[in-house]
Amino acid sequence: MMNSRDKAQRLQERLRSLGSVLVAYSGGTDSAFLAYAAHQALGEHMLAVIADSSSLPRRELASALAFAERHHIPVHVLQTHELEQTEYARNDAQRCFHCKSELFTQMDDARRRLGFKHLAYGMNLDDRGEFRPGQRAAELYGALAPLVDAELSKAEIRMLARDAGLSVADKPASACLSSRIEYGRPVTAENLAQVEQAEEALHALGFVQVRVRHHGELARIEIAREEMERALTIPMLNAMTEALLPIGFLYVTLDTRGYRSGSMNDVLPASAIAAAM
Repeated sequence: MMNSRDKAQRLQERLRSLGSVLVAYSGGTDSAFLAYAAHQALGEHMLAVIADSSSLPRRELASALAFAERHHIPVHVLQTHELEQTEYARNDAQRCFHCKSELFTQMDDARRRLGFKHLAYGMNLDDRGEFRPGQRAAELYGALAPLVDAELSKAEIRMLARDAGLSVADKPASACLSSRIEYGRPVTAENLAQVEQAEEALHALGFVQVRVRHHGELARIEIAREEMERALTIPMLNAMTEALLPIGFLYVTLDTRGYRSGSMNDVLPASAIAAAM
C-alpha cells in the first residue's frame, strides 16, 4: 500500500507524462497544491488559470494571485460570464454544472490558442461520489484529475502541502459565492455582493470559517463549531447584527448547527440530485 509520499511521486510522474497542461486554479488547497506540483513537474509548460467573476470573492482572488507569485507559478486570470447565462442565473441544482461548463469552454479555447495539450482540475479522491455537478462538466471537456490518478485524499494533500511549507495547507474550504444563495433564488451580482460584504464583516469580527447563506431578506450565518462559543454572547450577536443589517438584510440568524459544507443541498429532493450527477 502506497504512502502519501509515494503518491506524491506518482503525481509528479503523471504530470510529467502530460507534456503540458492548463490547471483550473481557485487558490483552494487542492487546486493550489496541484498547480504547485504541476509547476514542479512541467515548469513553463503549465499555466494556472483563475476564473474571475462576481462569484469569486476579492479576498480569494488576491490570495490565489499571491500564492502563485510566491511560488513563481505562471498564472492567467480568465474573465468568465456565467451570470449572463439564464441556466446559471436561475440557480437550480444544475448551477454548478453550468458554471464549470463556462469555465472549461473558455479554458479549452485558451488551451488550443496557447498550444497546451491538456486541461486539469483539483478533484481529489474524497470528492468522488459527492454531489458535485461540476465534475460532470469536467468529464465532458476531458479535464483530467491528476490528484485522483495519484489516489490522493484531502488529508494527504494537506499533509504534503504542509511538508512543502505551503501556506494553503490548512486553508479553510471556500466555495464560490453563488453556493450561498438558496436554490430557486436568482443569482445576481447584487446578492453576491451582499454575501461577500457580509462574510467580510464577519471576518473583520475575527471569525475564520464562516458562511452567510442568502435567503432573501434573511441572512443565515454558519460559523465553525470551534468558534461558536465566541459568537454566543450578547455583545457579539449585537455586533454581527449591526454589521449585516446595513448590507440589506432585514433579519440575521445564527445557525446552531454551525458551518457545514454544501448545507444548501439539504433542501434538494433526491430526484434533483440524481439528475445533476
